[in-house]
Amino acid sequence: MKHFKILALFYALTLALFAAGKVAFIFAQEAGIRGAMTAADVADVLWHGLPLDLATAGYATAPLWLLLGIGLWLNIRPMRLIYKVYVGLLAVIMALIFVGDTCLYGFWGIKLDGTVWTYLDNPTGALSSVSKGYALGVTLCIVLTAAGVFALYRLLLRNPLEKAKHPALLTGIWLVAGGLLFLGIRGGVGKSTANVGMVYFSNRQFLNHAAVNPAFSLLASMQKERNFAEEFNFFDEEERRRILAMLHYNTQSIDPDTLLTTQRPNVLLILMEGCGGTLVNAVDPETDPNITPNLNRLAAEGVLFTQCYANSFRTDRGTVCTLSGYPAYPDVSVMKLPSKCATLPSIARTLRGAGYRTEFLYGGDINFTNTNGYLLSTGYERTMGETYFPAEVRRTHDWGVTDHITFDSLYARIMRYPTDRPWHTGFLTLASHEPWKVPYSRIPNDKVANAMAYLDDCIGRFIDRLKRTPQWENTLIILLPDHGIFYPEGISDTNERKSHIPLIWTGGAVAKARKIDKICNQTDLAATLLGQMDLPHDDFTFSRDVMSRSYTHPSAVHVWSEGIYWKDATGISVVNLMTKPESVFREAPQPSTLRVNAAKAFLQTCYDYLQGEKPVAR
Repeated sequence: MKHFKILALFYALTLALFAAGKVAFIFAQEAGIRGAMTAADVADVLWHGLPLDLATAGYATAPLWLLLGIGLWLNIRPMRLIYKVYVGLLAVIMALIFVGDTCLYGFWGIKLDGTVWTYLDNPTGALSSVSKGYALGVTLCIVLTAAGVFALYRLLLRNPLEKAKHPALLTGIWLVAGGLLFLGIRGGVGKSTANVGMVYFSNRQFLNHAAVNPAFSLLASMQKERNFAEEFNFFDEEERRRILAMLHYNTQSIDPDTLLTTQRPNVLLILMEGCGGTLVNAVDPETDPNITPNLNRLAAEGVLFTQCYANSFRTDRGTVCTLSGYPAYPDVSVMKLPSKCATLPSIARTLRGAGYRTEFLYGGDINFTNTNGYLLSTGYERTMGETYFPAEVRRTHDWGVTDHITFDSLYARIMRYPTDRPWHTGFLTLASHEPWKVPYSRIPNDKVANAMAYLDDCIGRFIDRLKRTPQWENTLIILLPDHGIFYPEGISDTNERKSHIPLIWTGGAVAKARKIDKICNQTDLAATLLGQMDLPHDDFTFSRDVMSRSYTHPSAVHVWSEGIYWKDATGISVVNLMTKPESVFREAPQPSTLRVNAAKAFLQTCYDYLQGEKPVAR
């Protein structure tokens, strides 16, 4: 059993070192030095950061686990030498990462990630920004830390290990230990695997950053690190700018047509999971009106954007498109890039800056695809996921808490909101998602339509209840999906009906019923909403105010893993991104070089922006 004692002690020591590293990180930063950190804050950082520490400790322990497993059956004479070499390398790596993260945070304001390799390409330039004394001090800290870590690890294996007397029995225990390591590395048994955002717990970004294990952050970012500026590089810079200039793609608000009765309404934004336009007759006349009668009614009573199109094909993309006015990409999720999330504009951050209370509610695993990290990074003061709800309702759907329960919770929360300042709440529904299992059976022969009918029923009941409360008069409710849907059967990504989505504004704050027939995108919601509220939105580079006099070239763009389309008043062009050179899936009613080039120039601009450049997009 000596093998497993060593394994357990190694794992525990690694966790203890991570905790010590976090404490050192905290009190090396300005927030810690100023005394802004309390003991409770430090405890919260350590507790909430534990999942990533467990995962990273699992990675560090796995080679030792393998070595000790072999040692159950064979006498490995150089065991101590192998162990010393391994822990020596581990000690150096841990020292470089933890000391480097602590020192660089003051300059970068983000956790250690793949950005460091950019500076290592030019170490002379990087070192020129710090004094020689500072560089020598950092070097000394790294050396002393590595030596200390190495000495601690060496204490665990001072004597050689002999082959086990009962290897078969102990192998079973060894396999169980490996399974536990794997669970820690994975991040538990939930739907989401370990990710940086799962440890975010506070609207104080420094606390979230302190909770993140820098080794995990670096490893995760290395998996995603790419030179985005080199991807989809269709045109030289001058030509890219020329094409976009022709499209008048800008975020200005000039004398916008008024849709609201007040500039400071409460704002409830409901993202309706998968509720594409092909299920809502109000925006798609080919659709059976009996599927979503409540949405059809609300569209007639409020403001309906009849020609709105989703930018993306998945929830993680569509959420960013909606809340940050930031476009989707065919092969990368911005939500999974924490350093990029921290720089994005957002509706929540802008409203919070204007005095709004902000929170987000979801019935599923809010850590999935780094959702929680994104939400807290972009201005939501509080986020609530599946664990917010009582245990007995958490599995009422395959993805978490089913919709009528979450809508009831949403209503109860709104009724408890203080009236001293306005509020903004984001809410993502869940049940209208594959496998389409809902506690509802109005359309028995079509499980997809029935799931949407259930969502529609939940929305109708919720809004009818809210109408009877004082909150209604000063509340704007925005309804739109996260993305479109493959419905009816046989519809494809190249058909714009698949990405055609309902966008409905309702609530007592809506001035009158309107139909807005301009072509627009899901990303345009941010600038349009903030324009109505007379709030700044110049930093929403890719969002346009649809109600502004500056919105002179209505258009929509949609991307998925294989292609991109550009749609405007002249028609649609769908570009195939899987061929070299790029080909065209289809064009209607007539081919258009301008539309094809518009799609390509827009995509190129997005990737340049993702790389960190700020290209002129207008």
